Amino acid sequence: MNKKIIIGIITLVFLSAVTVIVKNNGQQSAVNSVNETANEIQVPNVKIYAEKIEVVHFHGTRQCWTCITVGKYALKTIREKLSKDYQDGTIIFKDINVELPENTDIVIKYQARGSSLFVNAITGGRDIIEEDIKVWSLVTDETQFVDYFEKKLKNLLGK
Repeated sequence: MNKKIIIGIITLVFLSAVTVIVKNNGQQSAVNSVNETANEIQVPNVKIYAEKIEVVHFHGTRQCWTCITVGKYALKTIREKLSKDYQDGTIIFKDINVELPENTDIVIKYQARGSSLFVNAITGGRDIIEEDIKVWSLVTDETQFVDYFEKKLKNLLGK
């Protein structure tokens, strides 16, 4: 691939393009620019990882055990498994009560509705926000939760 094509593809990614057209054996095919399992932005032969990650736990004033535990396990994973990234600010954890008026802007930004866990992989100053719904099925097994969430965050950082 020549430099102009690579620059064009990277530009599309940073402009939040969803699909990149590449030639494959003389035929055109669409290649998804966001890897749904790892959440890293992918362009053929080029991987771009998050420069910074915001993990945001949204909840109401009154929380059930499950909601509390999702936030607790997410923060535990970050503090224990990615402590260097947490300490240097590469990974930030936010615990946000959706019912408080001072949190309206962040609730709107993430389009949060009630209890939820979002991961925002920030690359080139752009937010790539995704709600992580898998954590809810892992909340009854701390080891599985921590292993899954650690791997997810490390993948986003290219580790």
